[in-house]
Amino acid sequence: MALKGKHIILGISGGIAAYKSAQLVRLLRKAGAEVQVVMTEGAQSFITPMTFQALSGREVRTTLLDPAAEAGMGHIELAKWADLILCAPATANLIASLAHGQAGDLLSTLCLASAAPIAVAPAMNQQMWHAFATQENMGILHRRGTLVWGPAEGEQACGDQGFGRMLEPDELFAQAVQHFVQSRLMLDKKIIITAGPTFESLDPVRFLGNRSSGKMGYALAQAFVDAGAKVILISGPTSLNVPSGLSLIKVESCLQMLQQVEQHLQGTDVFVGCAAVADYRAESISEQKIKKSDDQLVLTLVKNPDIIGKVATSENRPKLVVGFAAETQNVAAYALGKLQNKGLDLICANDVSSQDLGFGSDKNRILLISKQHPNGQDLGEANKRVLAKKVVAAIAVYLK
Repeated sequence: MALKGKHIILGISGGIAAYKSAQLVRLLRKAGAEVQVVMTEGAQSFITPMTFQALSGREVRTTLLDPAAEAGMGHIELAKWADLILCAPATANLIASLAHGQAGDLLSTLCLASAAPIAVAPAMNQQMWHAFATQENMGILHRRGTLVWGPAEGEQACGDQGFGRMLEPDELFAQAVQHFVQSRLMLDKKIIITAGPTFESLDPVRFLGNRSSGKMGYALAQAFVDAGAKVILISGPTSLNVPSGLSLIKVESCLQMLQQVEQHLQGTDVFVGCAAVADYRAESISEQKIKKSDDQLVLTLVKNPDIIGKVATSENRPKLVVGFAAETQNVAAYALGKLQNKGLDLICANDVSSQDLGFGSDKNRILLISKQHPNGQDLGEANKRVLAKKVVAAIAVYLK
């Protein structure tokens, strides 16, 4: 099964839903996972560590400053041990700690010190869930790529009705299974992704560029890495943090990007052209800074090569060639035309006419169009990291 041999830290914070986590430990263990329970001080007011020790077969960790465990920097070793950290229940206080990088106890310290994916299962009163502060904190976690499982809607321990209930143990178990299934979708596949803008020089200090932030391409790169792929990210200029576990090649111009794509194309399973490549470049680049003189400056531009078109017709053509169509009108129609004209297998169409979506934003909306589904599959509006996982899952289906 997907969980066999996986190392899961189950972090339990101080909410009434803590009692449900005992059943979650049973389900995870039955599926072959090794479970290390970490409890906050508040969690121990609702259920005892002894219960979880009996169910997990491991001594429960409850304190950061444990002399026996910390003799060998135990919290760092535990942070490295984990394949997944699941915080269930995740109270409003724990969510705030994670959002703001606090490390006041063992659980929050592990989350800060580990490179493993982190999942939170929110559990709190409905008013606390809808509070502006909580929603801001959740927004921070979403942007960082934290997995959010829940909350559910229903009757709460206080008698209120609404969102805030922790998902049931079997639902959280299913989410954990799906997470590890996703981690093998692209196992050992070679993926090339282009991302960000290109800068086409006019002189030593000026260039032609565009508003692409590179966020969608970088989110896709991380999603492919999380799915087990070997990823080469060829990126134009961005200020983004580089995802871990991949090869990054930095370029500036379209011609540089094309050269790197062609150099690494052989043996590629999937090519994703997510970069916003400039259509034109200056016919000649001034060796010196262009001085302001006349009221008008006339530039002669020449057409840049079509990188994704060249990939689609290359002798080393990957099994799948996936493009992006950032449009401000007639989005679906223009994207379908691009798919057909360039010989692509899939295209992600997105409307960039709104300031809340697309270029520069953390959110996007994608319509996935293919030869088999010319009308498209609406992946919805969501954080780019969430959409990236959906795109990777869809690409995995087409690879079969």
